[in-house]
Amino acid sequence: MSLFHLHYWSAPLQKQCGAYAIIPDGDGPFRVVYQLHGLSDDYTIWLRRTSIERYAEKVGLMVVLLDGARSFYVDSPSGLGRYESHILESVAFIDRTFRTIPAPEGRAIGGLSMGGYGAMKIGLKSPDLFGSVASHSGALDVTALLDESLCPELPIIFPDGPRAEEDPFTLAARPGRKPALYFDCGADDFLIEHNRRFHARLAELGVAHTYKEFPGTHCWEYWDKHISAALLFHARKLAACPA
Repeated sequence: MSLFHLHYWSAPLQKQCGAYAIIPDGDGPFRVVYQLHGLSDDYTIWLRRTSIERYAEKVGLMVVLLDGARSFYVDSPSGLGRYESHILESVAFIDRTFRTIPAPEGRAIGGLSMGGYGAMKIGLKSPDLFGSVASHSGALDVTALLDESLCPELPIIFPDGPRAEEDPFTLAARPGRKPALYFDCGADDFLIEHNRRFHARLAELGVAHTYKEFPGTHCWEYWDKHISAALLFHARKLAACPA
């Protein structure tokens, strides 16, 4: 495996940004997982707090670690930044820069907490880009988060509540093809009910998905233990996608 530290211009944010790319040995083309961080972290955190490089090597995937500040990966109407557009432009940048498979069968997106929400939202909105989605301990019910006042930025990010295109519960009901969906949460995590409600919503809609609960809380010990299963899920589902 090789590790690239990338610095590049983000047109949606109008600023320079950073990312890491973990790349398998060989000539490719590579299937890529775009991994999103949580509210209090940045793009370096997956490398610092998990063994994601070692896990990616086992399944032969390229992994790109992107930055989303404290944005909830939303194009904010209040001037806080176009972070969803930044993620999508970063995908285009990676496809231009490395030998990837620029199609849904070559791309997945995942994340934890805020990043789990971002991955689920962006993945459901963009089945033409991503073949699979994974979320750990996802903050999936942003309407509930607003009511619970758990993040001071949320009223600014969602001044009138989440719009339909920002709500995974609404996006899941859209007609058409869906990416393969995987999400898990610790049974003692403060976001467990978000995940249970989303699981129930998908079941009600008849949307195929994999949902698992494990012992654990909202912590890096949990995420390091379960990110390898998500990467394996991506590897299997992308390999099974029609070319």
